[in-house]
Amino acid sequence: MERRRAVVSVIGKDQVGIISKVTTILANNNMNILDISQTILQDFFTMMMMIDVTGKVNLNRLRDELTLAGEDMGLKINIQLEEIFQAIHRV
Repeated sequence: MERRRAVVSVIGKDQVGIISKVTTILANNNMNILDISQTILQDFFTMMMMIDVTGKVNLNRLRDELTLAGEDMGLKINIQLEEIFQAIHRV
């Protein structure tokens, strides 16, 4: 089975618990984080994660959970399959 990956991005005002909230949702959906990068510029938080979605079928449910968590915390959380992310961001 070919490995499939997705990119999760999180953007918004920095606050306690962002990483915990997002990674808990991923763990509850049996997603493995392959790479993670986060930074804070002034009060602005950004995080990008590469996750393994091989064999996982319900990405829509995961997307909905992440969106709801983002709304609760005032963040924009997005998930895209790696190939879609690369196609959109190709220069």
